[in-house]
Amino acid sequence: MSVIQDILISVLALVATLGILVTFHEYGHYRVARWCGVRVERFSVGFGKPLWRWYGKPQAGVPGDDGKPHRTEYVIAALPLGGYVRMLGEQGNGEVSRKLKAFSFSHKPLAQRAAIVAAGPIANFLLAILLYWLMFMGGVSGLAPVVGRVEANSPAALAGLQGGDEIVAVDGVPTSTWQNVLTRMLDRLGETGALQLSVQTPDSNVPRELTLPLNRWLADANEPDVLRELGLIPFNRTIEARLDEVLPEGRAAEAGLQAGDLILSADGETVLDWNHWLEIVRQHPEQDLNLVVERGGAELGLMLRPALRLDALGQPELDAAGQEQGYIGAAVQVPQMPQWMNRSTRYSPFAALPKALDETWDNSAFVLASLGKMLTGLISVSNISGPLTIAQVAGETASYGLEYYLGFLAVLSISLGVLNLLPIPVLDGGHLFYYGIEALIRRPVPLKAQEWGMQLGLTLIACLMFLALYNDVNRLF
Repeated sequence: MSVIQDILISVLALVATLGILVTFHEYGHYRVARWCGVRVERFSVGFGKPLWRWYGKPQAGVPGDDGKPHRTEYVIAALPLGGYVRMLGEQGNGEVSRKLKAFSFSHKPLAQRAAIVAAGPIANFLLAILLYWLMFMGGVSGLAPVVGRVEANSPAALAGLQGGDEIVAVDGVPTSTWQNVLTRMLDRLGETGALQLSVQTPDSNVPRELTLPLNRWLADANEPDVLRELGLIPFNRTIEARLDEVLPEGRAAEAGLQAGDLILSADGETVLDWNHWLEIVRQHPEQDLNLVVERGGAELGLMLRPALRLDALGQPELDAAGQEQGYIGAAVQVPQMPQWMNRSTRYSPFAALPKALDETWDNSAFVLASLGKMLTGLISVSNISGPLTIAQVAGETASYGLEYYLGFLAVLSISLGVLNLLPIPVLDGGHLFYYGIEALIRRPVPLKAQEWGMQLGLTLIACLMFLALYNDVNRLF
């Protein structure tokens, strides 16, 4: 039942998310078109068969085909994966009579046409600013970026990072939470050079400067885990490998493990914490492990054989690296985080606005830089996500709370704005590219060239959508 609920939540979250983003995007086109006196025929959220339709108020000064003031048709369609605004005089909408040319999109001055086209992506950026503004006023929270432990011989260990250190800056940018750290590190994906960390121990106010060398860092990773790659285990993940619950019919119970047992070692390897223990279990499905556990102050040896984890279809459930996973039917009690680890900041309406502007700018630059890295091979194209991943993440963030969902929605709105500004025919950026040429040569781009560009653009978008869906399916299975 929980699987069905998760799917339902994801679908509803996807519809709500895309509905908000598409409505704002198309409203940008619609609003500016009406300001410019263009007759707007239809405003549709979604594609395909209309489910609901109604007509708005008369568009002042704009005649309809019957001579009465024109009324825009509003539609909610069956396929909620996009939307459109249809205007009089758009290419492919037929000829425009002489008396209606003054209200035709194609007969408007170049500056007005460009403004109408650019208004969609601009609306997405304005929406992101609004969402971040609301998020910062409501308060942003996170955990202090304190290192729990550092894996031996890892890049972080070789650079001198130690358990208990707090990362106070990455590449000179202050970091107050782990989210800040991850954001700055993700900026460096695919790059070669040096990652600069400023760290501070609890008993010192003087930060230490550490340098970690990068060489095409995680360029081929499908789902890059920057902390694991560097060998960092956050403090909030450092949990003692002591069992709190053992399921009666699981492999842990079969092996004789009991609640309260502390796992000391497995096949001679010292178990450092609960995460380390989980990693050992996951890597040994249907393989015997010789354990040493502590029970009641004494040590005893046990033999454990983790079971192979299966998915709902009875097939092996693979991890991000495509490996089979083991499990034993036991759980740990997660200790409550110390109060000093929680970082929460709430901003006034005036202070939240510049923060929202900065966040929108930084994320826009990040999306654009990531696209550039994909084109040059510095980041794997397997990181491109489609509707299935969006649905999953939308459902998860919605369940975490309003702060997380607003942040996710803002990032998605920024991505939509940036992608639509790319100079690809079919997209808004492609139209703006044509208008730029028109401004230079003082005449419209030849119709034949526009049609050829349209076919090329449709092919590129179709390939991109196929790649996104392919990546989605790979993540699921």
